[in-house]
Amino acid sequence: MSFINPLSGIIPPLVTPLKDNETLDIESLERLIEHLIQGGVSALFILGTTGEAQSLSYRLRQQVIQETCRINRGRLPILACISDTSMEESINLARFASNCGASAVVSAPPYYFATSQPELTTFYEELIPQLPLPLFLYNMPTHVKVNFEPATIHRIAQNPKVVGFKDSSANAVYFQSVMHVMKERPDFSMLVGTEETTAQCVLMGAHGGINGGANLFPELYVAMYQAAKNGNLSEVLRLQPLIMQISASIYKVGQYGSSYLKGLKCALSVLGIINDDFVASPFYKFHAPEREKIRQALEKLPFENGKLIF
Repeated sequence: MSFINPLSGIIPPLVTPLKDNETLDIESLERLIEHLIQGGVSALFILGTTGEAQSLSYRLRQQVIQETCRINRGRLPILACISDTSMEESINLARFASNCGASAVVSAPPYYFATSQPELTTFYEELIPQLPLPLFLYNMPTHVKVNFEPATIHRIAQNPKVVGFKDSSANAVYFQSVMHVMKERPDFSMLVGTEETTAQCVLMGAHGGINGGANLFPELYVAMYQAAKNGNLSEVLRLQPLIMQISASIYKVGQYGSSYLKGLKCALSVLGIINDDFVASPFYKFHAPEREKIRQALEKLPFENGKLIF
């Protein structure tokens, strides 16, 4: 399914439901996608950080793309992440995604060896002509050790196939700097990953959020986006504390950097949206004490008849 630039709204970065390291839980994926579509999201983003892409085999990544496109049946645009240390593998995955019916691809800088900004520019200037789909750039400096400088984004986006940018730096000044240098491209989609600052960024002109919490409660995040888009400050102020409560409780159980992912998957399994919260190696799902903390955190949220009330 194609989309109208700039792509806007809430675009959840899907978790990848797994039975084990090499087995996709297709039943759970179907339930999750239907949950998100019914929740009013604008598109689906697969194989990102929340989707554990770098822990999945290439075969499994392809299966995630294939099954997501099949289940979606053209109802929403699908963005498939192709980030990799190998340009050829990125191109292969992009071609596979295109053949399956994805709408666009997403790419973070190659990781391991940190690239300079000129090297990063050269990489994308070589990659983009070989991609069969439009490209969203993905800024995730905590994981790939490289931050797209605003001038680099501007240079790469001279190619009209580059249609948007997702920023997960949690740096509002940086995000505004990118918006400023890209102001000549009103069709260029500016999306923010950190859900805690999505409303703020939308109020300042961003087009939407790629928010992990939307896996759990899509209606809440869609309502937050709509309030910010409409400039309804009182509604933003009413919803923001609930979004912060989710962030401060579900994502903060555990001691490690993987706590966000483990907490999100655990909460999805407690709510029955996915069957199991299996996390791909090298990580492992929560044990019983942490799972109980997630259950208690969910109980503190305003539910009525199994549905979040806000």
